[in-house]
Amino acid sequence: MNDITVDALAEFVPGAVVIGDGSVTVGHITHDSRQARTGTLFACVAGARVDGHDYATAALALGAAALLVDHVLPAIGSSVPQLIVPDVRKAMGTVAAAIYRHPSASLRVVGVTGTNGKTSVVGLIGEILAHASVPVRMLGTLTGPRTTPESPDLQETFAHEVARGGDVIAMEVSSHALALHRVAGTQFVVGVFTNLGQDHLDFHGDLEQYEQAKTELFSSRYIAKAIINTDDPAGRRIAAQCDVAVQAYGLADAEELRIDGPVSQFRWGGHEIVFRLPGIHNVLNALAAAFTCVELGVDPLDIADALCNADGARGRFEMVNVGQPFSVVVDYAHKPEALQAVINASRQIVGVRPDGSPGSVIVVIGCGGDRDPFKRPLMGAIAANFADLTVLTSDNPRSEDPSMILDQMEAGVPHDRRTTVTRVEDRAAAIAAALQSAQQGDVVLIAGKGDEIHQVIGDEALPFDDREVAVAYLLGLASSRPAVTERDHP
Repeated sequence: MNDITVDALAEFVPGAVVIGDGSVTVGHITHDSRQARTGTLFACVAGARVDGHDYATAALALGAAALLVDHVLPAIGSSVPQLIVPDVRKAMGTVAAAIYRHPSASLRVVGVTGTNGKTSVVGLIGEILAHASVPVRMLGTLTGPRTTPESPDLQETFAHEVARGGDVIAMEVSSHALALHRVAGTQFVVGVFTNLGQDHLDFHGDLEQYEQAKTELFSSRYIAKAIINTDDPAGRRIAAQCDVAVQAYGLADAEELRIDGPVSQFRWGGHEIVFRLPGIHNVLNALAAAFTCVELGVDPLDIADALCNADGARGRFEMVNVGQPFSVVVDYAHKPEALQAVINASRQIVGVRPDGSPGSVIVVIGCGGDRDPFKRPLMGAIAANFADLTVLTSDNPRSEDPSMILDQMEAGVPHDRRTTVTRVEDRAAAIAAALQSAQQGDVVLIAGKGDEIHQVIGDEALPFDDREVAVAYLLGLASSRPAVTERDHP
């Protein structure tokens, strides 16, 4: 790959000015000074806690050839070229794309956004394309530390895919990524919108700003075609203002829909589909993936066949089964609408107790610390209202006191449901208690962390996997815990 001059990069950013020798070439970009090397353009991003401009000298010491800055750094002098732009973070993706020769243009990139379903839709797209022998790489919650990588990392990933002859990239696009310009410089062949619920208000401020961030993707600046769930009110608003062709989808596209326990049967594109991932929300995810793959040129028959054999994403309504007489499900649901959807899906797979009565849904749920506190009472209310028995517990408390988080969740529990809700702060003990309380025909839903393998307490990421904890208890490898019992709240 040929390097590019700093002067040439300036042409891609309106208002950019070069100080120093603009003929210097770069072939790599990073915003992490520790990742700088010979020929690197170091992007000095001013963040909430640290300012990258303060690390320019460190990057130069490792071989960085030039700096991307929002103001002149006098201490550097004219020996190192400085590309001055109005906003480093905003320019970083565009500059990265130019350095790597606009790699997304040589790929078919699909971006999936929405409050819930991103990981599942990307996973289903991957399964369909693999079934159709179409090379695909997936990016998202299950593949890296961020749902959407920072723009330099993202563009470098695209470049590597081009170099290895890649074809399709199916990726999650978070609201943070859109607000922080992580996908700037990316060309998507398709943008997918799943739904909008309450989340990340600690970052966006309110639902209107959160929706606006999602809406950013649905512009000809990014995408060539939009696939939008218009059953969702926000989806209808986005479709109405989108300036590219829109393929609307909704539950009506699952013709003759029949739900029998964990199996959904419906007709789509003239083909009968027997879909083994339970819940209406998963039917909508399947439709999003199906319409996306049509745009990618996959035959509808291949799409239907793949959906009939779909396994789904890790930690998304994942069954844990070691022969116990009740169902255990682990799911990532950590937002109000997602929690309600998976509780409803759990209700569809309850069995029958020995006395002939229907089984119960037992939910274990917590809320993460240092995240949107406004959803905590909503999560408590939804769990209490839709489950038969709820165990409130710790999630990833991070720097917050887990008992305070539980207080906020309990505040949302209606008075008439308080006898069905208890709290067990220790997550392993909460899971064990819920499992010990389960009877034949019940469903125990362990929600909030999904495929995560750590619990973040303070600054420590301690090994913790809901699936492993459940299996250990079910196999009798964990110490016995007292069962959950109904109790009145104080």
